[in-house]
Amino acid sequence: MSARALIVLEQRVTHCTRCPRLVAFRQRIAREKRRAYAAEEYWGRPVPAFGDPHARLVLVGLAPGAHGSNRTGRMFTGDASGDWLYAALYRYGFASQPTATSRWDGLTLSDCWITAAARCAPPGNKPTPQELANCRPYLARELALLTRRRVVLALGRVGHDAFLKAMGWRVPRFGHGAVTRLPDGTWLVASYHPSRQNTNTGTLTRAMWHAVFRRVRALIDSP
Repeated sequence: MSARALIVLEQRVTHCTRCPRLVAFRQRIAREKRRAYAAEEYWGRPVPAFGDPHARLVLVGLAPGAHGSNRTGRMFTGDASGDWLYAALYRYGFASQPTATSRWDGLTLSDCWITAAARCAPPGNKPTPQELANCRPYLARELALLTRRRVVLALGRVGHDAFLKAMGWRVPRFGHGAVTRLPDGTWLVASYHPSRQNTNTGTLTRAMWHAVFRRVRALIDSP
């Protein structure tokens, strides 16, 4: 039942027009395109979450990238953040392959669900507080349907705070590597977002990234 309900929910997400600024931006990017992708048809709509509806691991990111998910139509697909994410998911047993290039590349997730605080690509990767609030009911509904959820990996402060607000819980200070046991028994693991801004500057290194996933894997596998 929850799997079917998630499918219906994600279909609703792709038709959302609650945020006029985001609608205008994602549609403009889809028309203008980046030169490297000029021959491609951009998705240009809200990006649905995806993965295993029976997942114990839930990832909460920030928002689709203008020329990544907004182009490909799948979370963390087609950009540098996705390169980091799917390589780690594959290494730690949550993805069928280490790369993600399009919705048709054959990638599947096992025991993992990927979602985000905002579903439309925002200018400058910065959704407004109102835009995040407009998207929050989708996230809250997903979390309610993901009944086997055991670990939530929050990628960045915005994803971290969005998850806690969607659950109606107090928002503690974000800190990379922090692990918190939540009122319902879920473990919340916080990580810097694998954006180029963080990975190119050394704010997030491969060693730090893999340490987070080792902790996630251990929490998933613990009795």
